[in-house]
Amino acid sequence: MYLGTYTTWSGGGTGIGLASYDQTTGQLRATGVFPGVANPSFVIESGRTLYAVNEQTNGSVTAIAVSAGGGLRIINSQSTGGADPCHLAVDPSGKYLLSANYSSGSVSVHPVRADGGLGTRTDLKKHTGSGPDRERQEGPHAHQILPDLGGKFLLAVDLGTDSVYTYRLDVATGKLALVSTAKVKAGAGPRHLAFHPTGKFAYIANELDSTIIAAGYDPETGVLTPAQTLRTLPVGAPATPRNYPAEVVVSADGKFVYLSNRGHDSVALFAVEQGGARLRFVEAVSTGGKYPRHIAFDPTGRILFAANQNSNTVTSFRADLATGRLRPSGTPLASPIPVCVVPTRLG
Repeated sequence: MYLGTYTTWSGGGTGIGLASYDQTTGQLRATGVFPGVANPSFVIESGRTLYAVNEQTNGSVTAIAVSAGGGLRIINSQSTGGADPCHLAVDPSGKYLLSANYSSGSVSVHPVRADGGLGTRTDLKKHTGSGPDRERQEGPHAHQILPDLGGKFLLAVDLGTDSVYTYRLDVATGKLALVSTAKVKAGAGPRHLAFHPTGKFAYIANELDSTIIAAGYDPETGVLTPAQTLRTLPVGAPATPRNYPAEVVVSADGKFVYLSNRGHDSVALFAVEQGGARLRFVEAVSTGGKYPRHIAFDPTGRILFAANQNSNTVTSFRADLATGRLRPSGTPLASPIPVCVVPTRLG
């Protein structure tokens, strides 16, 4: 497992955290740190390569080779041309790395070399606009970039403009072309989305108004159509502290959606209905920590991990595949400001 953190924050880590876990119990164990990567707040793996953002004013992304034995080696870094990159994805062709720059509200494209390293940026698309929340939506804030399941389009979620942008990537040139824009409720602050396995629906976590949207998606045109909106908190949940939804994930069978609530400090469970078109709130389970920013399933889909940023812990849960319900499993792992958890798929 790889753990993202902040290295320039007080109490932060010194690089990418390394850990292992028991595939039956979910019990975590720290195994070390890979130093030399500044503010690796979001990490992904692609084959034998890791990519990490360097979330700083002069943003960059770093490519890291993974040896057969699990050893890590920095290949190179490249500037994103934006500020505070916070999310990454490799396009389905494997030829390009995409990054979302939060503070500058832009999306960057870098070619992936044969050795997994990154070439010079081929494109930078800057969003425009703002929202009604003067503190958080004074301008665009790209928070996520990800491919759809058909591999035809890329979607960029922008918290500052209350929009989800659909792009087409020209794999010959590395250039992005805007295809469509979906608007959500003003002030909702969309942060992340996740697709239903059919590829025809997506679920959008709104950070600023504690809601989740079930949206239709046309994989042929790239058009996203927001529909049902639900609260992410149970009835009667306290109004303070303010809650900020963060990560949203979908079970492999498409029956359940999970969302992390920062403030309420829980993982909300939703049952998927009508083939993916609608959600039904089931429950919210405490993460056993504070401010769960990122959640992720292990490759089996039976263990869910939560990175609790403000309590410096990573907790694990066993998921009931029939009901979707989560049960705490194992004791928390102490980790400095954990903000991303990546259960590895590498053997």
